[in-house]
Amino acid sequence: MIKAIVCDIEGTTTSLSFVKDTLFPYARRRMADFVKQNQRDPEITAILGGVKREMQRPDATLEDVIAQLVTWIDADKKITPLKAIQGHIWRSGYQNGDYHGHVYPDAYEKLKDWHESGIALYLFSSGSVYAQKLLFAHTEYGDLTPLFRGYFDTTVGAKIHPASYAAIVGQIGFPAPEIAFLSDIEKELDAAKSAGLSTVWLVREGNLTPGSQHPQVTNFYDIAI
Repeated sequence: MIKAIVCDIEGTTTSLSFVKDTLFPYARRRMADFVKQNQRDPEITAILGGVKREMQRPDATLEDVIAQLVTWIDADKKITPLKAIQGHIWRSGYQNGDYHGHVYPDAYEKLKDWHESGIALYLFSSGSVYAQKLLFAHTEYGDLTPLFRGYFDTTVGAKIHPASYAAIVGQIGFPAPEIAFLSDIEKELDAAKSAGLSTVWLVREGNLTPGSQHPQVTNFYDIAI
């Protein structure tokens, strides 16, 4: 019996185009000004220090750091300090009403149903926990954050490493087979299954893959929990 569900976001609950065509360009356009204006804020200072460690350049200038952040955005890198600073930039976009967090209608309805039935819901994304909360707090359906008991990002580990899912299982507290992981990425599902979790593959675009070890669905309505 499934007692908890861990959801990926991009391509699973939320369209790829919202992230790639709305959020990423928004952060890219505002990166330089944001970093320059907020570099002395203690939280931002710590994030910029993380960027320098990733660069292995403790003496990097502010311009070097900004250039690296933009390069990572262009390369779609899943790097923790980049995701953290993107989240801070996206906050202003949500608060200003420049966009709303996209959630598929089927995802919204099923997440709400599962929550009401007592299933514990969690999110696991390469985007920071801060960014995850922003997205789900500002959807066209309103604030959906009360649906979730917890959030995980790359601070728990990479999404393609089984150890990341083992750590999540330890924090959730249910046996791994009683936790389902939903994602659109096969390698993530492989890692979760290696850690003992149940898995469901969301294939919102393209064709199903015959013989997959993961049950495949095209929307949340078809998920049997």
